[in-house]
Amino acid sequence: MEWLTDNPWVAWVGVALILAAIEAATVDFVFVMLAGGALAGGLAAGLGGNATVQVIVAIIVGGLLLFVVRPIVKRKFTEGELDHSIGASSLVGREARVLQTVTDTDGRIKLAGETWSARIAQGSEPLRPGDDARVIAIHGATAIVAADRH
Repeated sequence: MEWLTDNPWVAWVGVALILAAIEAATVDFVFVMLAGGALAGGLAAGLGGNATVQVIVAIIVGGLLLFVVRPIVKRKFTEGELDHSIGASSLVGREARVLQTVTDTDGRIKLAGETWSARIAQGSEPLRPGDDARVIAIHGATAIVAADRH
């Protein structure tokens, strides 16, 4: 135990690791900011600061991280969170224009400005060039479509 009192920075690093583990479970950027404060307290300990200085440094740095840095980080990570439609899954439900007859085995459509391979949904009639289609699903690089009946 004497070693720990001679090396208080180790206790601060231990606290930081515990807080980081809690952050991994919560992912809310609170505990990681507090862990940063604990690491600053550990730095103060390593530089020879007494216990009071260590605690004050940990509180000030943790508070600054929590109230200044956290809102910026949180905003950056939650930008566009309301729009969960990204990638190919965002195309489901959109309209497309048939370029080449779409059957249950082959076809081409114009979707979101790009040419896609397409197949008709099970039980649908083939679609002819110029027809409007609605994307029902995306399977790999193939759009599954049905006739779009406005």
